[in-house]
Amino acid sequence: MPRIRLDLAYDGGGFSGWASQPGLRTCQGELERALTTIAREPVRITVAGRTDAGVHASGQVAHADVPDAIPIVPHLARRLSRLAAPDGDLVVRQVAVAPEGFDARFSAVSRSYRYRIVAAEAADPLERRTAAHVPHPLDVDAMARAAQALVGLRDFAAFCKPREGATTIRELREFSWRRDGALLTASLSADAFCHSMVRALVAACVRVGEGRLGLADAVRLLGERQRSPLTGLMPAHGLTLVGVGYPPTERLAEQASRARARRSVEDVERD
Repeated sequence: MPRIRLDLAYDGGGFSGWASQPGLRTCQGELERALTTIAREPVRITVAGRTDAGVHASGQVAHADVPDAIPIVPHLARRLSRLAAPDGDLVVRQVAVAPEGFDARFSAVSRSYRYRIVAAEAADPLERRTAAHVPHPLDVDAMARAAQALVGLRDFAAFCKPREGATTIRELREFSWRRDGALLTASLSADAFCHSMVRALVAACVRVGEGRLGLADAVRLLGERQRSPLTGLMPAHGLTLVGVGYPPTERLAEQASRARARRSVEDVERD
């Protein structure tokens, strides 16, 4: 069967996360229902990064192996969007025949996230669905120093929800902060993220910005071998998956094979 690539965006507030769950509205569940309706037979979807309830996406990627009954035509993306989310909180931006060897999950070489915080006494009502609220100023320079100190190939066990048999070693390639008035935005990129890792990293930086956690304390967390209560966890609605990176077409199958072997027992992405 031909494999298709789907580029997606969604407002996570109306979904109980990405993964299908009985009796709950999820991104995977709605998209699979839409594809199954068109194909008239069950279709399964594999995603690059499984997101938790409330987490948004502007650059999500998935793939599906579909029967020939599904024509890969320009209006297929619009039809899937209407079937999956009539209210418009999930949009299929593009559907295309996937290159040879493409696997949305295992071919990926990076995932990038953004986390937004309004640091002010009163929350901006226009930001309430996509930014967390901290009711006081934060030292963004201290937060930026802490973020930079955490970048690298490290064991992030202190920042991850434990999963039996799963490694917590990740390569955090970018973690930076910028300020625009009361709005603070974190940008993070890694080969992959453990469950809850992004929100825990951001929470640790917020505690540094509040003066409740020192820079040295944040760095020492990297020596912990289990989830630390010092990190905390930021709300889901401030987080957005903004992009997934892939190698050149000729290296897609090689990357998928390597990643599948390395992470065969891991839950490589769920935040």
